[in-house]
Amino acid sequence: MQIIDGKELSKTIKGEIAAKVEKIKAEGKRAPHLAAVLIGEDPASQVYVRNKVRSCEQVGFSSTLVRRPSDTSEEEVLQIVDDLNKNPEIDGFIVQLPLPDHIDENKITLAIDPKKDVDGFHPVNFGLMMQGLPCYLPATPYGIMEMLSRYDIETSGKEVVVVGRSNIVGTPMAVLLSRKDNPGNATVTLCHSRTKNLAYHTKRADIIIAAIGRADFITGDMVREDVVIIDVGINRVDDPTAKRGYRLKGDVEFDTVAPHSAFITPVPGGVGPMTVVSLLQNTLKAYNKEVF
Repeated sequence: MQIIDGKELSKTIKGEIAAKVEKIKAEGKRAPHLAAVLIGEDPASQVYVRNKVRSCEQVGFSSTLVRRPSDTSEEEVLQIVDDLNKNPEIDGFIVQLPLPDHIDENKITLAIDPKKDVDGFHPVNFGLMMQGLPCYLPATPYGIMEMLSRYDIETSGKEVVVVGRSNIVGTPMAVLLSRKDNPGNATVTLCHSRTKNLAYHTKRADIIIAAIGRADFITGDMVREDVVIIDVGINRVDDPTAKRGYRLKGDVEFDTVAPHSAFITPVPGGVGPMTVVSLLQNTLKAYNKEVF
């Protein structure tokens, strides 16, 4: 069993990005610039945005953080998005989700210029992805594809089961792994909360992408020997013995699944760091105008 170390891999890729940024600056050009919009005080969102800002600093990017209170109106958020769309100094930006309940997330996503949509959530980028055309891939699937590639995990002809059908992870993963590409060329089954006899599907899988958002959902009796496990879940589970009063757990019950695995991602330290790195990679693409 080999751990897929997203933390170390992200450091490697950050080093590669930093070298490219150094070359850009040496040529007298400005650095790539990523902006983040944070509405409200959601603790997890604050952590995610802080990690993104710190990562920008590590690779030499410029970064801007736009913070507003939770009672900010939808109109104000749309104005912020419009200002960022029109700012030529900003190459890409994200609006951190979730947003407060009174703000329509779909309306905000649609307002983002696809050329600056480095989260890869806009329907234009999603549609380009579906057709195998250049686009900004959603950050988490992009990071998973990098993991599979850099750990030389064969996907061609393999049975892949994706558990979870969100537009952020599950659905794009199914599309990317079934494409005629490397990684890709897999036979993909997309499962979800309504799937009957889930274990029937997971026991057939060479690779399982677990992204359903339920702690310890995939257990050791649901997998075959030498399976590859990519655990996307980040679930807070109450634990009075932990320093913060909770622990982070994945969608996979690590202790029972790991002994059956050829490769497995830990939680934390697996997919999470790669998601942030993918955002940086998309921003560099936006800076170099590689997509549009």
